[in-house]
Amino acid sequence: MGNANACCVAPQGQRGKKKDRSDVYAPEPEVPKEESSANLQHISDREVAEDHEEDPSNHPRASTIFLMKSTAPNGKVLELTSHHRQDGLLVHHSSKKRNNHHINHQQESPNNLNKKFSSCSTIYIDDSTVSQPNLKNTLKCVALAIYYHIKNRDKDEICKTLDIFDEKLHPLTKDSVPDNYDAIEPEHRHIYRFIRTLFSAAQLTAECAIITLVYLERLLTYAEIDIAPCNWKRIVLGAILLASKVWDDQAVWNVDYCQILRDITVEDMNALERQFLELLQFNINVPSSVYAKYYFDLRSLADANELIFPVEQLSKERAQRLEATSRACEEKMKEGNKPELKRTVSAENMSPRLSRVVLS
Repeated sequence: MGNANACCVAPQGQRGKKKDRSDVYAPEPEVPKEESSANLQHISDREVAEDHEEDPSNHPRASTIFLMKSTAPNGKVLELTSHHRQDGLLVHHSSKKRNNHHINHQQESPNNLNKKFSSCSTIYIDDSTVSQPNLKNTLKCVALAIYYHIKNRDKDEICKTLDIFDEKLHPLTKDSVPDNYDAIEPEHRHIYRFIRTLFSAAQLTAECAIITLVYLERLLTYAEIDIAPCNWKRIVLGAILLASKVWDDQAVWNVDYCQILRDITVEDMNALERQFLELLQFNINVPSSVYAKYYFDLRSLADANELIFPVEQLSKERAQRLEATSRACEEKMKEGNKPELKRTVSAENMSPRLSRVVLS
C-alpha cells in the first residue's frame, strides 16, 4: 500500500493540492426567458422586422408605392392633361393642338357622362368586391399602377436593373430590339394589352393580378432596382408567373407560357422564376390585410383617374338576397360574441347513485 509506484498515490509535487471542482463541472449558462422557445418569433416575422420594416408588401399600414408615385408632393393626383381616356385607358397625344382640345373639353369626357349615381328610388352597385374583383377593371388598374411606376421613377440617377430582366439581353420576341429601347416609355394601353394577353391566355383570375402587383413592389424593395422601359416586361412576366403558381390551385406551367410567348424558351422562363424567387428571398407570403390594402388603393387610383367600374341597378330579388346574407352574418356574429353559460344541476333533479358493495 505504501508503494510509490501505485496508481492511487499522487505524483511528487502535486501531493496535498486539492483539485478545483469548478474547473471540471462548470455550470451551464442559463438561457434568458426572452430567448426561450415559448417566446421566440417565427422566422418570417424576424426577417421582415429586421430587414424591411416599411415594406408595403408585408405591412398593411405602410403606404403602397404605386399610390405614392401617382400623387404629387402636395398630396394631389398628378395632372394627366396630356392624355385622354378611351375605353378606360390612358392614350398619349403627340399633338399639342389635341392636348389643348382635350383640356377645353375635359369636363365633357364620356366617362363623366356615363357615370351613374344612386338616387332615392334607384340604387346602383358594382359587382367588384375585395373577394371577387372585376377582372377587366382590375387589370386596367394594375397596368395604371405599373405605368406610374415607370413614368415617375427617378430619372436623374442611372437605372438600377439586373441582366435577367433586360429585354436587350433576354428578348421576348425575335423582333429586333431598338437601340433606344431603354428610353421609350410605354403607354398605359401597351402595358394593359401585355397583361391582358397573359391573363386571358392562361385564364388567370383578378385576385392573381393584385398578387402580381404585390410581388412586383416587393421585388423593387428587396432587390433595390427600378422598373423602367428596359425591363418592365420581364419584371411583370416574372411576377405573373410566380403569382399564378402561388394563388391558383391549378397553376400554369412554364411551358404553357412558352405557348403564349412563342419566342421564349423554357430555360429562360425557369431562370427568370428562379432569380425572381431568390430576389424575393423566397418570401411569397401575402397577408390578407396586405391584399385588402392593395385592392382598395387600386380602387382609389381608379377613382382618381376616372376608371369607372361597371355598375348594375339593384333589383328587388338581389336586394332580398343581400338582406338575407346580411342577416345570417349578423346572427353568426351575435352567437360568436355571446358568453358561454355554465349549466348547473340542482339537487332535486339529481338521481341518487347506487354503489355496489361486496359483503363478506
